[in-house]
Amino acid sequence: MAVEYPLVGSWYRHPDGSLFEVVAMDEDDATIELQHFDGTIDEVDFEAWPGLLIESVGAPEDWSGSVDMDPEDFVGTQQSDLPSGWQDPLEFLDQSE
Repeated sequence: MAVEYPLVGSWYRHPDGSLFEVVAMDEDDATIELQHFDGTIDEVDFEAWPGLLIESVGAPEDWSGSVDMDPEDFVGTQQSDLPSGWQDPLEFLDQSE
């Protein structure tokens, strides 16, 4: 299997099936920052990247697994205090003029 070069914004799959996205690369520290589908952040050295045995994949259909928010996530905030359209960000696009 060919080694995939890490690209920020690209999704990859571990052999166990878990998905992650490359969210940053720090050339000074020689590290790659990964965000797993469940939202956890991980860091890998450039040298360790080839040993991960991963494959490049497309973004998952429901890529929002790490950013799902419910009203309960707004601790101390009442439903009436939330901005209009917070449940559906596309509602903000309809508010032109």
